Amino acid sequence: MVTPPLNDSKNPIAVAEAALSAATSVMVVQSVVRTFMPPEFQGFLFSGIRGFLSRFRSEMTMVIEQYDGYAQNELFRAAQVFLAAKQSPSMTRMRVTKSPKENHFNLAMDRNQKLEDTFHGVKLKWVFVSRQVDSGNRVHQGRNSTAKHEEQYFELTFDKKHREIVVKSYLPFLIDEAKSIKQGKKTLKLYTPGSNGPYPGASGAWSPVNLDHPATFQTLAMDLELKKKIMDDLDRFVRRREYYRRVGKAWKRGYLLYGPPGTGKSSLVAAMANYLNFDIYDLELSGLLSNADLRRLLVETKNQSILVVEDIDCTIQLQDRKSETQAANMNLMLMGYKRQYQVTLSGFLNFIDGLWSSCSDERIIVFTTNHIEKLDPALLRPGRMDLHIPMSYCTPCGFRLLSSNYLGIDHHELFGQIESAITTARVTPAEVAEQLMKCDEPEVALGDMVSFLINHKRKENEEVIEERVGRSQLVEENGRREEESSECEILEE
Repeated sequence: MVTPPLNDSKNPIAVAEAALSAATSVMVVQSVVRTFMPPEFQGFLFSGIRGFLSRFRSEMTMVIEQYDGYAQNELFRAAQVFLAAKQSPSMTRMRVTKSPKENHFNLAMDRNQKLEDTFHGVKLKWVFVSRQVDSGNRVHQGRNSTAKHEEQYFELTFDKKHREIVVKSYLPFLIDEAKSIKQGKKTLKLYTPGSNGPYPGASGAWSPVNLDHPATFQTLAMDLELKKKIMDDLDRFVRRREYYRRVGKAWKRGYLLYGPPGTGKSSLVAAMANYLNFDIYDLELSGLLSNADLRRLLVETKNQSILVVEDIDCTIQLQDRKSETQAANMNLMLMGYKRQYQVTLSGFLNFIDGLWSSCSDERIIVFTTNHIEKLDPALLRPGRMDLHIPMSYCTPCGFRLLSSNYLGIDHHELFGQIESAITTARVTPAEVAEQLMKCDEPEVALGDMVSFLINHKRKENEEVIEERVGRSQLVEENGRREEESSECEILEE
């Protein structure tokens, strides 16, 4: 009987010895290279070796990074949601969170955990990688320090021969499943540029909190026709994806809410979010340093969202495009300072309806203002603010709705007197609601409402009289000055 040679590839002992020998050789080569080769050439050499050895492997690994340039990678987000719903014996750690206002737990893979999945008989291996990397040097309290940020990505490994199935079938399936999972347990979010946002001393991203605002179109104290007009416009917008694509327009819609304080502008935004199941992004322009910061925030927003700029007439001085900016810059230059605040009207308009406005789909942009007359006309034209919505003082219809909401009644003998007074008194829905909340007894609350409206009307009349008297005195004063000026001219002649 002939004994097979030790180097036979079918001999397990020989295979093990060969693998051990190869590993030892690699370690020796790595040690020699690190000792005698400059660092800048080591990475190039090792990557070449890995590339050469990968030709003999049957597996392929796809890297799904968190960001694609400025924008978040949709596939990374989908993988987070999809894999969190999976249970695998190979996972030993998971991250679990729960907001006080949520009824479910939020699960996610912890760093460096592995998960195995199967799709149409194809075995797939997932690894979630998270590591701290240097993002550059900065000066803090006179000392140089290295800033770090967290880099996250998924690695998806499978047999090379299944590449087409993974790309054309598995990844689209993953995205669709993630959307279904998110929609099934979606909790609305309110996003603000947070500690990592592009504000002074920060470096990017929005921070979310749960949006649990109870406002709905049913509870808004608005004119019924105006309310129906807004709801119909929203319904028309969300079903027009192909229409916008066909006519060559970005899938977005702009709303301008204007009116006195307390007329329900913020409540209307919350009602729109609840109606559409859209998240809200609250953009504070005054904290931005440049148009580049504005773009970074824009590309971080998700589809199916409402972007809100409240009190735009106060948030940033966009009324005059040249004179005020030039004057402010000149004053700062004379004082020896360099102006940092550089968000311009042109940059803001490009964000609304320029090239950057197409960075996401199904987006609603809402501006609110108490003084529409202060806004630059360039902000108001169609295509930027498509629908102008006046938020007026409380109407009889609004009062009846508020009475039903706060007191639980639809009819009362005082309704006629109150509605007659409301048509002439300029009171906001917020003022009416405040009066109705003072007492649970309808009789007492409505009696107090009558007194409030009478006093409010009396105060308005006094203000009007004072304004007229002041205007009359001003006219008399101007006339007297003109007469004195004429007499002086005569004496000089």
